[in-house]
Amino acid sequence: MKINIKEIKIFKSKIFYDNRGFFKEVYKKKLLANKKLIFDCVSSSKKNVLRGLHLQTKNSQAKFVTVIKGKIFDVAVDLRKNSNTFGKHFSIILSNKSTYSSIYIPEGFAHAFCSLERENIVYYGCSNYREKKNEIGIAWNDKDLKIKWPIKKPILSKKDLNNISFQEYFDKYN
Repeated sequence: MKINIKEIKIFKSKIFYDNRGFFKEVYKKKLLANKKLIFDCVSSSKKNVLRGLHLQTKNSQAKFVTVIKGKIFDVAVDLRKNSNTFGKHFSIILSNKSTYSSIYIPEGFAHAFCSLERENIVYYGCSNYREKKNEIGIAWNDKDLKIKWPIKKPILSKKDLNNISFQEYFDKYN
């Protein structure tokens, strides 16, 4: 798999099936040497829910995202000021049934996902705590980002309906 932003890492997991179900290794510290995850979260989303594009303006979070159940279209947008890929995004479909079920997104990125199955459970390991006062969002359908989402009419939270444009983010935070 080609990744256009080198700091993003995709993880393949071995899945072991038997008559009881399956066993899957998700996270190994040695794969993310020198990365410290201190805050864990889980979300449950029905089909067509879109969460994001979320970011912390201070104390940015790196995220290790894993699909426990279901399938998502996952997106990371590079917002690091001095990056060669500033404003570019990476997207991937992650699924609990696929070997591609986890992604590591470094600090300085906005993150979002769209749920593609009836029930989707997503685990996040984060490098910093969530700080509500420093949390913002960029509009999922921002014309400058040109993300090709797999749905046209997502289910959004009230908060995500009011996310700012990429240009507003750029003007305020760069």
